[in-house]
Amino acid sequence: MKITQAFSFEAAHRLPHVPATHRCHRMHGHSYRVELQLQGPVDPHSGFVVDFFDIEAAFGPVLKSLDHYCLNEVSGLENPTAENIALWIWQRIKPALPQLSQVKVFETADCWAEYDGDAASA
Repeated sequence: MKITQAFSFEAAHRLPHVPATHRCHRMHGHSYRVELQLQGPVDPHSGFVVDFFDIEAAFGPVLKSLDHYCLNEVSGLENPTAENIALWIWQRIKPALPQLSQVKVFETADCWAEYDGDAASA
């Protein structure tokens, strides 16, 4: 069974490793959406793969460290591409949620990165 819980946050960033002429080189902001997908058996007693409240509790501190910040100033996100944000979130959430199977980070409704723990895609 797969379950997904979505979260959102507002943040600014710039991409320091693109050419100065690239529009993302300048400071700008996004309304980010994060989807955490978890996979596992349904517990016959609770009826859950993982309780959504437990997902919120695990992700809450991470979300708080991103919301309304300049992501370039967050330790480990000095180059805050959607890909790097997805990996950064995975590394912080996976220990608390071993059933985590995918992190999606949407910069816009049309642009996102997905990370599923595959070292080759990191």
